[in-house]
Amino acid sequence: MTVAEILQYVHKDAFLHRLHPFTKIVFIVVASVMCLISTNMVFLALMVLAMMAFAAYGDLLTESLRQLKLILVMSVIFILITVIVMPNGDILGYLIPPGIPFIGGLVPVTTGGLTIGVVLTLRFMVLIFAFQLFLISTQPRDLVHTMEKAGLPIDYILMFIIALRFIPTLQIEGQRIHEAQLARGFNPGTGFVGKIRSVAPIVIPLVSNALLRSSVIGLTIDMRGYRIGKRTHVRERVLATRDYAVMGVLAVAACGFIALFLAQLV
Repeated sequence: MTVAEILQYVHKDAFLHRLHPFTKIVFIVVASVMCLISTNMVFLALMVLAMMAFAAYGDLLTESLRQLKLILVMSVIFILITVIVMPNGDILGYLIPPGIPFIGGLVPVTTGGLTIGVVLTLRFMVLIFAFQLFLISTQPRDLVHTMEKAGLPIDYILMFIIALRFIPTLQIEGQRIHEAQLARGFNPGTGFVGKIRSVAPIVIPLVSNALLRSSVIGLTIDMRGYRIGKRTHVRERVLATRDYAVMGVLAVAACGFIALFLAQLV
């Protein structure tokens, strides 16, 4: 069974892959600041569409949409939470019908709570798409070199890169453990209860294997001398014309956003 890996680098020779990692970091910063400041649903929806168009131009739309199911589930959770904890504005209806005895009409769906939930959902989608495009189009070695040139300590860089690399690794390993248990006759049941029962038999061996792998990685890092001497790189990435062009577009977009924000349109 093929598993759609999360945040795993996709090897292609497309536009996003040819951009310098620094350019993509600027892209993430600009997109994140814009979506976090804005509260306009139309503007945020346009940002989501822009992210998808950017992914399509970089030949990464299919890979970006693989986690759409998870994004939609988290979006529904965000909306439910805001509807429950922020009942502001006009009442549109009730999550629990008023006809139910004792608890009927206790959770009103209001315009304020629904609006805030949609805004948070759109912000979440923009951030997820932006970070996913960055990670699946950037080789880990290029990211390490860029962060190292920025002056970050090598220990923190390694922790960040290893944590990112562990996400798809643990995902694949968890799926394999689950399939191995099913092949041996393990039947956790169906529905919500079955999913809860299947967690513990997967988590225990998964954590054990992760701890063993972390020990091996630590020894490998020491053997390669990451903490001693001066490191040299096989390939050095430099800013190209396309990088300056993209950063120019981002600068124009940032200036336009500031103008709209001052006019209170976003």
